Order: sequence, then structure tokens, then C-alpha cells
Amino acid sequence: MRAPFPLSMAGEGVRVRIVALRGGAGLDKRMTEMGLNVGGEVTVRQRQGGGGLVVSRGETRYALGAGMAHKVMVEMVGSRE
Repeated sequence: MRAPFPLSMAGEGVRVRIVALRGGAGLDKRMTEMGLNVGGEVTVRQRQGGGGLVVSRGETRYALGAGMAHKVMVEMVGSRE
């Protein structure tokens, strides 16, 4: 198993598991309300200019800004789709 890394570093098409939220209670609450909590798996669908990205969990897509994506720690769980 590889060491956790920021979601902002994941490439397009990569599936990852959220292992930690490093932004404090506010980020934890916002992510949990969106359904993106520790243990959840997401796939990076699109990288945006400036560091933001679009991820999906099931049929739902989420746009995350660069700052938020950098505070979400993930680990690899699969290869490119």
C-alpha cells in the first residue's frame, strides 16, 4: 500500500479512497454533507486549470476547488478506468 497523498495530486481516471480530511471541522462537515467521507471511494473525472478537479462517486459528480482538494488525503485503490 502506498502512502496517502493529497487528492489534488491524483490523475484523471484514477480511483482513490479518502483516508483523512486535513482541513478541520468545517471541511469535515462540508465533505460529509456532500457524501464524501473518510472511507469513501471516488474517481477523478476531470482536472481543472488552477488545481481544481471533478470527482465522482457512483453517478454523482462533485467539483472541488484546489484548496479543498489539497486537504483531502487519499490512497490508490484501482487503476485507470
